[in-house]
Amino acid sequence: MSKLYTVIILMLVSVFANAGGFGRLGIQLEVAGSYHTGVFDEGAAEVVAYDRYSGRVFVVNANDASIDVLDISNPDVPEKVASISAAELGASANSVAVHGGLVAVAIEAENKQDNGVVAFYSSFTLELLSVIDAGALPDMVAFSPNGRYVLVANEGEPNDDYDIDPEGSVTIIDIKKGIKNAVVKQVGFDKFNDKKDELIAAGVRIFGPNATVAQDLEPEYITVDKRSRTAFVALQENNAIARINLRKAEVEKIMPLGFKDHSVEGNELDVSNKDKEINIKSWPVYGMYQPDSIASYSFRGKTYIVTANEGDSRDYDGFGEEERVADVELDAEVFPNAEELQDKKKLGRIKITTSMGDIDGDGDFDRLYTYGGRSFSIFDEDGKLVYDSGSDFARIVAEQIPEYFNSNNDSNDSFDSRSDDKGIEPEGLAVGKIFGSTYAFIGLERMGGIMVYDITNPARPEFLQYLNNRDFSEPACLLMDDDEECITGAGSANPAAGDLAPEGITFVPWHQSPTWEPLLIVGNEVSGSTTVYRIKLAFKWEK
Repeated sequence: MSKLYTVIILMLVSVFANAGGFGRLGIQLEVAGSYHTGVFDEGAAEVVAYDRYSGRVFVVNANDASIDVLDISNPDVPEKVASISAAELGASANSVAVHGGLVAVAIEAENKQDNGVVAFYSSFTLELLSVIDAGALPDMVAFSPNGRYVLVANEGEPNDDYDIDPEGSVTIIDIKKGIKNAVVKQVGFDKFNDKKDELIAAGVRIFGPNATVAQDLEPEYITVDKRSRTAFVALQENNAIARINLRKAEVEKIMPLGFKDHSVEGNELDVSNKDKEINIKSWPVYGMYQPDSIASYSFRGKTYIVTANEGDSRDYDGFGEEERVADVELDAEVFPNAEELQDKKKLGRIKITTSMGDIDGDGDFDRLYTYGGRSFSIFDEDGKLVYDSGSDFARIVAEQIPEYFNSNNDSNDSFDSRSDDKGIEPEGLAVGKIFGSTYAFIGLERMGGIMVYDITNPARPEFLQYLNNRDFSEPACLLMDDDEECITGAGSANPAAGDLAPEGITFVPWHQSPTWEPLLIVGNEVSGSTTVYRIKLAFKWEK
């Protein structure tokens, strides 16, 4: 009970201090414990979800086509107690979510272009309760805050030849009357097919070969406002977010996210992996935000969307959009110093899209668009940018771990290797509220580690901490081939190396935690580890 007393005292101090204006509550992450699968670089720990009733964590294990069930009653020693196999229902589990003792698992079909399913289980008995059809490639599943709706982002990716391209969609499952009496609606984007030119002109990327709008839009991630009325859906490749009215089960709006000008102060980046140095500076290139994970929260009665701006391209045998600046023709008037820019130690190595940038249609590039924002952003519910962290992530990493700046997630000897390709690559994201303040936790897929910001006021976020539970002095893997490259699979992950490639992140508020303290749970894709962090509370005096 002592922990509960501590929480109550801190709550009272927080209220008193905020009222008096002389201080506020702060937080600090610290590692509690980890569960290691031992599987290297096979997606053995991806998406994570926590069930407050059973005290269990459910972890997507793509390597085993299953959900690992962990007991974290003691966060210092997470223990696997069971698993749920998805093999009989499809090819692989892609996502998991939990609410009220109900576990929802998104499972893709053996043929990714076919429709997948959502399977529901009891978080206590792990009994299969129901299976409901979803769309093509169900990639993410989420509950609304009130537990009434289960939503599935059906990505609808094309096949490798790009001659079969299913429509992207969102499955809305209304379980108000129970899972056995669920009402299912498939929400597509067909009504926007005749607005393709209008959407492209507004900044929505629609560029797949011969694709309609409905085929080209690829739902990636979902967040729901606190009133459980509106869903926001990340369309990563399209650099947009869709807004869905849940009661009407219809798409209200497709909101382009715009582009980040890396030539202006505050948006600098390192663009070359060949100069072998930290070189964060301005360049004449635009970043497409292209968020992976998104979350939402409320401030002064308004909803705000937080995005982890990872970036992603389409690269198939039948169609690819990636090219390096050194290998394209630049407009001589726009880029009079083109030869200098295209040097591999300058802008030449960075990857750009060939799907746009030739503004006047004369065959050369007038603008350069690269993947991801290398940042996190906050947008309002109409898609207007309120805040972007600019070059913060790169500068923080360069200051705290300079010798491993922009490293890869599967090799320690990789300094600067990701500078030409999305940098630190923000991917995972969770938002949590602690005694009146709202915090964002952003995982860096390549460098590793978690960035922590106070985002209570969406216009003025404050950086608090960067914690990387990765030991660069330890080899990433235990098994190597003759070329000293890591061998993927079971028995190869090195627990001593810590966490590699944070993917899924979930926040556990103190009143749902087994230890009466807020927790953060992170699934790490490359190291196959699931790590529990304590969120320590600390009062911050202000003069």
